[in-house]
Amino acid sequence: MQVPLYQAKAEFFRMLGHPVRIRVLELLQHGPVPVRDLLADIEIEPSSLSQQLAVLRRSGIVVSIREGSTVRYALAGGDVAELLRAARRILTELLAGQNELLAELRQTDGGRADPAVVSTTGTGHP
Repeated sequence: MQVPLYQAKAEFFRMLGHPVRIRVLELLQHGPVPVRDLLADIEIEPSSLSQQLAVLRRSGIVVSIREGSTVRYALAGGDVAELLRAARRILTELLAGQNELLAELRQTDGGRADPAVVSTTGTGHP
């Protein structure tokens, strides 16, 4: 039985849904990185990093490259880097919208916000 595309996408985003995995992918955007450098940049226990790298490797998003005693990780393709850039653009737009709303709220009514007008969705719409 084939999984519906929307379900496969949800599984993909769920797999990405860990801060360490996102940080690893960010660090790999510029080329292969040795595990020791990932550990130094992320500052987590080696066993935790190993678990997160295993998830990324099983999903096919990253590949490991052994060079002697050194293991380096790399993105399996450029699409992941593009996805991270798109996420950055989206977050930048969302945060800019929230900053505009916050500035508006501070200007009106002496900075007191009307709870009926404040957005909880982050889209700037109530």
